[in-house]
Amino acid sequence: MLTDAQVIRLIFGFKTRYLRLQKKLSYQELSKMTGLSTSYLNDIEKGKRYPKPDKITNLAIALGVDYNYMVATNASKKLQPIIDLLHSNFFKLFPLEEFGLSTAKMLELFTQTPDRVNAFISTIFKLARNYQVGESQFYKEALRSYQDMYNNYFGDIEEACRQFKQYFSIKETLPFTTAFLEEQLSELYDIKVDRKALSKQANLQSIRSYYEPNSKRLFVKDGLKSAQDNFLLARELGYQFLKIEDRAYETTVLKIDSFDKLLNYHKASYFAAALLMSEEEIIKDIKALTRENVWKPELMLSLVDKYNVTPDMLLQRLTNILPHHFGLEDLFFIKLRGYEQEDKFTMTKNLHLSRLHNPYNNELSEHYCRRWVSVTSLHELHENVIASKATVIADTQISKYWQTDNEYLCISLAKEGFLGSKSRVSVTLGLLINDKVRGIFNFLSDPKLKYREVHTTCERCGIVDCESRAADPVIIKQLAEREDIFKGLARLG
Repeated sequence: MLTDAQVIRLIFGFKTRYLRLQKKLSYQELSKMTGLSTSYLNDIEKGKRYPKPDKITNLAIALGVDYNYMVATNASKKLQPIIDLLHSNFFKLFPLEEFGLSTAKMLELFTQTPDRVNAFISTIFKLARNYQVGESQFYKEALRSYQDMYNNYFGDIEEACRQFKQYFSIKETLPFTTAFLEEQLSELYDIKVDRKALSKQANLQSIRSYYEPNSKRLFVKDGLKSAQDNFLLARELGYQFLKIEDRAYETTVLKIDSFDKLLNYHKASYFAAALLMSEEEIIKDIKALTRENVWKPELMLSLVDKYNVTPDMLLQRLTNILPHHFGLEDLFFIKLRGYEQEDKFTMTKNLHLSRLHNPYNNELSEHYCRRWVSVTSLHELHENVIASKATVIADTQISKYWQTDNEYLCISLAKEGFLGSKSRVSVTLGLLINDKVRGIFNFLSDPKLKYREVHTTCERCGIVDCESRAADPVIIKQLAEREDIFKGLARLG
């Protein structure tokens, strides 16, 4: 995280380097002209030092500009987009080091081809403004990129979870009970759980939990399912054992004002999942599931019960284990929310590993493909609720994306929404089908497995006579009309 003072040093260093290269001066030549050592000049350009006024004057004379230009935090039109980027929260708050990047190296690249870099940066700023991309959305996308970079597997947290159980002599008894987890918070960290206070305040009904550090109380909403309760308790254990200080105290981060806070939220959540579903045990369960020659939804549902976790937690845990232990890196995870009386769906979570897969989050108010197993499982769940049947269902499907060679094995779990919200939620794990997937999942050869051609949204889909279409293929029609124009223009010649 950069401070304002560091940003000012970086701007000064960037200008110095740019002007030196424009004049084709080496460090040695500029050193002779200014009386400043080459190492000192190098530190200035890297943003490590900010020279005193007399030295700034010498630099300005040598570089052919005035003093005010050097110390100003703006620049010429050619350099201004890069200056704007330095002023933006990108450099102030985004931890480049987490991605193996160096601010100095990036600025070095910027000064080599400023015209092209400026055009690119200006484009990014305009897109962000036009589509109202705020800081929180940027941080969320950055976190997903961070997860992708590590294949969503974090061995240090897995090891920390093992150390936690070993250090406190916690035996592997599955599933952990709510009382047991609550006891760990009390005995190990003197944290008391309060399940009454949140429910008494009408304006806090959407908050599932809140940790108050001064009184060391974890407020948990009354009436949660035990699986939800367990996750909140386990995550607080993660925050405490990992000694995370820059953190959110509420269930979901309401104000994402730094990448570090969001990353720490992810680390604590990862710890909770690893605690409730141990790495060694979940690997055994995955192997047992994949050895079956036919799809057995009851096996997937049995894992929800075995670990006493939500479907969301189970499938997200698989995105940790499958890439690292089974070599299945081409996958996606999505969470879809729909409401009882509306044929409208919102994607609230999505994660893509190795590439940008379909389906993906669409912010253009288009209609997600109704052929997705994510959607059909929600419809099936709604019928089940009406008939007073199971409130959690598992389904799977091979999805072939229209006009591509891509086929995905999609496993979906659907459940009722949170505390009478009249919503339904489905979570789906999609695996790009290749030889490795075929070699691991025996039930892929099951002839009874559902197979459907799908697309991302109805507006962009040209599947003829789709029985599930929720909107006309307007984007396809627009492209066809434009193609007709090109053909007409060609005939004029």
